[in-house]
Amino acid sequence: MLRPIDPDDVGVAERIVEIQRAAYRVEADLIGFDAIPPLHETIGELQSQPLCWCGSFQDQTLAGVIGWTVVNGVCDIDRLAVDPPFARQGHGRLLVSHLLNHRAITVSTGTENLPAFRLYESLGFVPVGERRIANGITVTAFERYL
Repeated sequence: MLRPIDPDDVGVAERIVEIQRAAYRVEADLIGFDAIPPLHETIGELQSQPLCWCGSFQDQTLAGVIGWTVVNGVCDIDRLAVDPPFARQGHGRLLVSHLLNHRAITVSTGTENLPAFRLYESLGFVPVGERRIANGITVTAFERYL
């Protein structure tokens, strides 16, 4: 089940940070880079982000989150995180699918994060470029248009 979530609620923010730290730790291990900003984000930093938020729930447990902005008609997925115990159960797909009504969507992920890479491609995203963020570490940018 999907529903909007509000990180101004401290309990929600704590759970988002917990999910991000666990999920981005998995990505950090996959790509060999642990300076992913949400991996180290505090509750205050999270709450200061100008993002819209939606959560995926399993029973009553927040299992995954997506945060995005829309500027000039382009939806940019800033973060997608699924708590590892809930990974590979469709939460990430459900969260991204929630935004597929936007005419243009952008997202980036570590090039070596093959599960995310496959998810985005399976939903019609096309890789449009790579940028180096550290020695030997690249991020791939994706776009999807209706």
